[in-house]
Amino acid sequence: MRDISDLSTASASRRGLLLGSIAASVAIGVPAAAAAKAASKQNAPSPAGGPIKQAGSTIITADGTEIYYKDWGTGPVITFSHGWPLNSDAWDGQMLFLAQQGFRVVAHDRRGHGRSSQAKSGNDMNGYADDLAAVIEALDLNDVTLVGHSTGGGEVARYIGRHGTSRVAKAVLIAAVPPIMVKSATNPEGLPIEVFDAIRAGLVKDRSQFYRDLAPQFYGANRPSAVVSQGTLDQFWLWSMQAGLLNAHASVKAFSETDFTEDLKKFDVPTLVLHGEDDQIVPVKDSAVKSARLIKGAKDIYYPGAPHGITATHQDQVNADLLAFIKG
Repeated sequence: MRDISDLSTASASRRGLLLGSIAASVAIGVPAAAAAKAASKQNAPSPAGGPIKQAGSTIITADGTEIYYKDWGTGPVITFSHGWPLNSDAWDGQMLFLAQQGFRVVAHDRRGHGRSSQAKSGNDMNGYADDLAAVIEALDLNDVTLVGHSTGGGEVARYIGRHGTSRVAKAVLIAAVPPIMVKSATNPEGLPIEVFDAIRAGLVKDRSQFYRDLAPQFYGANRPSAVVSQGTLDQFWLWSMQAGLLNAHASVKAFSETDFTEDLKKFDVPTLVLHGEDDQIVPVKDSAVKSARLIKGAKDIYYPGAPHGITATHQDQVNADLLAFIKG
């Protein structure tokens, strides 16, 4: 199915400031050491080693990684898995809209990204899928619509492949990396490994400048007819710089070399595939088109001339397509 759109509105989301327990302790006269000790005790993993819900919008996974999440609204549940190297704030435009439409929306920062802790291990698709499962289980979410953008689409695919659909009602892949990005004998249309080697080299050399240079491609701002605000480009840099270098570096292998073919074949829930036809990051013909063929009964919508970051540049259209699919 083809959906024609020339909407190019950029969205920007605002990120709040977190107050540390040390500053809070000064305000009430509690010694900093005591406050730190109390915070450590509060965030300790459960004796069973499983995920537990924390008062400060975090859970602790079985390996001790702290995963931050936001949970807005009430009603049928939608979870959001973000792209590389961003965090859950990238979904604010969708989350606010859907919360206002009577849904409960939940999004987490991937391990090593945003406000989650910078884990030294588990920075692969199995780890990402297990973290999503931990959030879903800790909050006891059921009949969930899983939504994933870019790397987050891979996270959704691996979640279904690894954990099944007993808690899942529907799935949405937006500009998602499956089935597999890297070129190989079995995927000759993919991108050469040198492309991803260059990404890793750019991160190591000067990740701040690398992210600034990547933002225009991500949102299609380098196209002559594009209308993308400076704020949108700036927020991409801000979110990206909050990812740990080790984690962002490891994630390149995760999103580019993981083969999701078998995961996609396990989809047994209604699935929507959305993708921009001018995606310079995840080329549409080697991703969405193939994924839609592998997922039985998938509905696919392609946005002519649209970039990778369509959740921002085509926010209203994405929101409308999400709402129609989830309610349909």
